[in-house]
Amino acid sequence: MKSSTLTKILTLVLLLTAIAADSQPKFQPSVDSSEREPAPDANPETVFRTPPASASPGVLWMWMGSNLSKQGITKDLEALKQEGFSSATMLSLADITTPWACNIDKSPTPDIIAWTEPWWKLVRHAAEESRRLGMSFGMFNGPAYETSGGPWVTPELSMQEVCWSQQAVQGNTRVSVKLARPQVDPRANMPFPVYNPATGLVERPEIAARKTWYKDIAVLAVPARGVIPVDSIFDLTARMQPDGSLDWDAPKGEWLLYRFGHTTMGAIIQPAQWAATGLECDKMNVEAVSFHIDHVIGEIQKHLGDLIGNGFDHVYFDSYEAGYPTWTPKMREEFKSRRGYDIIPWLPVFANRSVGGRADSLKFRTDFDSTVRDLYRDVYFRTISAKLRAANLNFLSEPYGGPWRQEEVMPMVGTNMGEFWTYGGVYSPYELEPTIAGLRRSGKNLLQAEAFTGHPNDSKWRETPAWLKPIGDAAFCAGVNRIVIHRFAQQPWDDRYKPGATMGQWGSHFDRTQTWWKPAAAAVKYWQRAQALLQWGRFVPRADDDFVVLDKNSDAAIRYIHRREDKTEVYFVANVSHEPGTAFCSFKVQGMQPELWDPVTGDMRKLTQFETADSVTSLTLRFADAQSYFIVFREKAAQPLASGDNFPYPQELLTLGGPWQVRFDSVWGGPARAVSFAKLDDWTTRPEKGIRYFSGTAVYHKSFDVSSSVRRSQQDLYLDLGTVDHIAHVILNDKDLGVAWTAPWQVRIPKGLLKQRGNRLVIEVTNTWANRLIGDEQEPADCKWLPGFMGGTYLKEFPDWFLNGTPRPSKGRYCFTTWNYFTKDSPLLPSGLMGPVRILGLD
Repeated sequence: MKSSTLTKILTLVLLLTAIAADSQPKFQPSVDSSEREPAPDANPETVFRTPPASASPGVLWMWMGSNLSKQGITKDLEALKQEGFSSATMLSLADITTPWACNIDKSPTPDIIAWTEPWWKLVRHAAEESRRLGMSFGMFNGPAYETSGGPWVTPELSMQEVCWSQQAVQGNTRVSVKLARPQVDPRANMPFPVYNPATGLVERPEIAARKTWYKDIAVLAVPARGVIPVDSIFDLTARMQPDGSLDWDAPKGEWLLYRFGHTTMGAIIQPAQWAATGLECDKMNVEAVSFHIDHVIGEIQKHLGDLIGNGFDHVYFDSYEAGYPTWTPKMREEFKSRRGYDIIPWLPVFANRSVGGRADSLKFRTDFDSTVRDLYRDVYFRTISAKLRAANLNFLSEPYGGPWRQEEVMPMVGTNMGEFWTYGGVYSPYELEPTIAGLRRSGKNLLQAEAFTGHPNDSKWRETPAWLKPIGDAAFCAGVNRIVIHRFAQQPWDDRYKPGATMGQWGSHFDRTQTWWKPAAAAVKYWQRAQALLQWGRFVPRADDDFVVLDKNSDAAIRYIHRREDKTEVYFVANVSHEPGTAFCSFKVQGMQPELWDPVTGDMRKLTQFETADSVTSLTLRFADAQSYFIVFREKAAQPLASGDNFPYPQELLTLGGPWQVRFDSVWGGPARAVSFAKLDDWTTRPEKGIRYFSGTAVYHKSFDVSSSVRRSQQDLYLDLGTVDHIAHVILNDKDLGVAWTAPWQVRIPKGLLKQRGNRLVIEVTNTWANRLIGDEQEPADCKWLPGFMGGTYLKEFPDWFLNGTPRPSKGRYCFTTWNYFTKDSPLLPSGLMGPVRILGLD
């Protein structure tokens, strides 16, 4: 039997099973066994030292309009793999989001339109490259990020709304009327406006089908005023002729004739390329949902069939923003089956009439809402789940924001995702708590989250790994155990064009063109270690005495989460603020030896100072700015307890004062020759424009001597960098000591590495793009810009010098990007190595 035929049969069987289940009066969730759960490992040390693939983070990979290239796709995926990421979920959007879909004129590759053949060739290339690199690759279920639809969805298969016309008649006579077909506002009925290229306005656009496409539901005659008694409603549907004419012997009194029907809501997907925009499918209509997901799967099979499961493995559904429908073709049958009575007499409630009294009308509204929620569960989620499973594709979804009961739909999703933002630089969850709760009830372990989604007020090319760390740690403490970073933009152009393509106003800017991309691999390693342990074992529900901060000496914000397997207890304890301090904490563990595992460095050590009493172990933890630890109990405590300080204060052995030689990259405007800094200071305070506005990596060089006592010290030695803006890579005597990317801004000095004379220290310090972009604004413009709709500006068109590969007219400009947050008066960000740089000893 041909595989395509078998797939169709399996799909039909699963779908028929789902449809049959719809008729059951009570919902019975079915768990999608295709979720890629991490394989359990009984030894937490193993997963901590060697994190499994499931512990590597992923990215939401934004393909911005027609601005794509094969070579850029390869570079993106290779960079992600090298950085430590294991998955990329692609969303194909407009050229720019403002936040609405907008176009950048004069594209060098205008023929690339989402879901057309040139675009599919690039998708196939991405899948082939993902297979080569051993990465997971998938994509959104249409050409946008909201919600489920495309240009293939016809008006009859789109989301529907009830509409009506009305005509007053006098009773006690034979009435002959011609009922007008209901008319609706031709503008789309959708939650958010869009940029309308036809008018140049941000608005809900006119949808032609809202004028032309319509189906009747019923014709009712009801008393013209007051509450409508149920027994005074006359169903005249059968009397109306196709042209709307109707004859009726009306009883005495004043009557209203309602002609009820339904039409498309006109809700469109967004923010898609204008040529790829289409209607949202009807989520309550199995025919419409099947048509949409069959089209998606069919196109995937057509272009990527041999790569499914080995290069391409998931289809993504973002959080819901499509609006609330009020009809679907089989609503009457579904309502009667689920609620036990006919919906037709209650249609006047949609026209804001009261039927049977206030309580009865309220009950109907509640019953109708319940039916909508049932249909989203039984039609939308169940159909998608069955069909994706039959096609060997994982169903990845953010299952919230829509008209359904979240706990009922989550078991049908292969991999559930939550979401958190970076508002104001703090952890800002969006519908995450119910997602986590639903996950716990469904018995699944892996909770991914769209991570670090950034508002333009917070993500102005100013983000750093250190700034993101406590936000991510707060999500870990909430229950997230795999982050999928929002966002990583596809970079189609030559590396000289940086920062390059953007999603528009949205961040965070976690791209391979970031200044700090390469050293940030250290932060990714941190996430791998942390997520490995947060996926290990089982979640322990919070209890009042499970973990308690008994005392602390600062405003440090301490949070935790607890995992357990057999007799091993693992607590992740994090300071999710930028306020350092100490905290005296208790753990509901007795007679066990506490260990501290540092996911930043990978170090593991026993803690010797602790107290045990009343089934509780208490100890003092010291936290730097946004520092976090795993406190692990896996062995019985030694008796008597060993002596020693858990966090000994370091001894300052040497301060590296005096001048430093600093070399900046002239490609990005820095001085061509090394500059002598008499002392360490902020680049933005320097008189040289090339330093004040510099963005990128500057290399600090210093030679120094140490005393014989320091060189021969038996203490653990550390190089403390003091204040760093924003990330530093340290090399001492040609040995790579690693990256300092977060507090306490230290690297360990291996024993025997220091020499008494002529030690050579190299510190590569990288800041953000903000200062160079602000510096460029001091120069004449050589690009045309248009205002964004929530601040900022976006590229109006690709300039001729960019298209022709010729030198840019404004010689003092160095950056090229598609979105600009800055003016010449924007404040600069402190940058560089401020120190003091010291050698510290710890006993």
